[in-house]
Amino acid sequence: QVEMVESGGGSVQPGGSLRLTCTWSNGIWGGHSVGWFRKAPGKAREGVAAITRADKIEYADSVKGRFTISRDNPNNIAYLQMDSLNFEDTGMYYCAAQSVSNYYGMLSPQRYSDWGQGTQVTVTS
Repeated sequence: QVEMVESGGGSVQPGGSLRLTCTWSNGIWGGHSVGWFRKAPGKAREGVAAITRADKIEYADSVKGRFTISRDNPNNIAYLQMDSLNFEDTGMYYCAAQSVSNYYGMLSPQRYSDWGQGTQVTVTS
């Protein structure tokens, strides 16, 4: 099992930026994909961005051009740079690790087996 830990959330005004960080504890995890998801009150969990070990990347349409995902494999870190934030970006953000090969899409929660506790992002004026 891989322990995922998110950080970097907070409150920001519309148009602002935040960078979320995800670290994982299992240094021997060769890993497949790392995904970022968010959950807003009253809404379903949404895949935001994901990146494979080979740096193939996928974004949700709602964040394309505003969010950037990256990963630093030697240091067990993944980032989600969020720019031009708006009210609809408010929610709890989770990172997740895919530990087993499967055929689910990169932004599908079923692809991922290990989840962090989340970090809250609030966009407020």
